[in-house]
Amino acid sequence: MEFNPNNNVIKLCIEAMGMEEKGQPEEASKLFLLAWNEASNDFEKFIAAYYVARHQKNSSDKLKWLETALQFALKVNNDSVKGAFPSLYSNIAKCYEDLSDPANAKKNYELAISFKDKISDNGPFYHGTKADLQIGDMLIAGRESNYKSEFIMNHIYFTALVNGAGLAAALAKGDGPERVYIVEPTGSFENDPNVTDKKFPGNPTRSYRTQEPIKIIGEVTDWVRQTPGELKKWREKLANSKGDIIN
Repeated sequence: MEFNPNNNVIKLCIEAMGMEEKGQPEEASKLFLLAWNEASNDFEKFIAAYYVARHQKNSSDKLKWLETALQFALKVNNDSVKGAFPSLYSNIAKCYEDLSDPANAKKNYELAISFKDKISDNGPFYHGTKADLQIGDMLIAGRESNYKSEFIMNHIYFTALVNGAGLAAALAKGDGPERVYIVEPTGSFENDPNVTDKKFPGNPTRSYRTQEPIKIIGEVTDWVRQTPGELKKWREKLANSKGDIIN
């Protein structure tokens, strides 16, 4: 299963995070538990358990929920969860530290390091825009951000989720039609730090960035379009975002 912001469990977790931001941890905890109870597959259970863990009052309960999240992530074991392994193992190690178990803390810290910065995603990759591009064109860094016009971006961004690229196209500047291109990185790339571990564990949106050009190798026309109401909410979120872009 891939990350879907319209999934009911994901929506409950997003609502709960909103409660956290408002300083209402008890309401957030209830919503995360509701997400756990409604989760019906391994990916949903991994996400929900991760958040239930952080509302536990003691280290032993937190450890239990983190290990539950890890077990479901290991069952999924695809590119939607692999980016979460460093933070999962680090948090588990911290629990063992707090429980005076240095051997298990050391083992899990080492596992966290072993997974850090390892990107195994082979795509295909997509880039959403309103620009009219041709096969063979190269996208390069150094353009204005779609979201904060005062920023000149040092990277090119892309994703392995076609619907994520479609959303990016819908939110992009310009009056042209939404376009989603299949792209090929020409150099190394990294997890997008603007999303990785910022809201959800790891990089479930499979969002990446590179300072090297990316090449247009095709175009897709079939992806899930957002409704006008959903797009309005996304634009409001972007307008109200107080976080800085990691550039």
